[in-house]
Amino acid sequence: MSENVFPDIVLRTARLTLRAPHEDDVDAIVAAVADPLTQRWLPLPDPYEREHAVTFVAETAPTVRASGRGLIRAIECDGELAGLIDLKNTDWRHRTTEIGYWTTPAVRGRGVMTEATVALSRWALTEAAFERVIMRIAPGNTASIRVAERAGFTYEGVARNAGIIHAGRVDLAIYSLIPADLTT
Repeated sequence: MSENVFPDIVLRTARLTLRAPHEDDVDAIVAAVADPLTQRWLPLPDPYEREHAVTFVAETAPTVRASGRGLIRAIECDGELAGLIDLKNTDWRHRTTEIGYWTTPAVRGRGVMTEATVALSRWALTEAAFERVIMRIAPGNTASIRVAERAGFTYEGVARNAGIIHAGRVDLAIYSLIPADLTT
């Protein structure tokens, strides 16, 4: 592994496989990102076309990893795409990174994203030796706040006017997980 590039890992939990997105995921990505709830909280293209997903899988995801900026993983549950999760805004010098994600409508409310967040954040803090993983969540996005809390992240406060969604600027609640949290 290059010093400042995440390895092309596959993580497995009891129900999930976190792996690189591939061409077979394209149609499921298009359908999931077109969902109104996904569009509400993420500033993704709207409409989200097939060519966006093709470019994301073939170019964006591999480039993000190769550049050291982050790591994008498809979440597979029962052989189906259940969402995407990524490490982003990675700062190798300070060993910090941020988790972002979206879930397909079919698996919402089943704990899939909490399980994926636990797997990826714990890996980042242990195997990748990071010192801090954060989540930045619009305060109205109660489902994502529940994921952060159930995954063991600590609420730190609000970064005012720090995010952008289709409706405009929003505050972002900041949650963090550090290595010491894993031993308590």
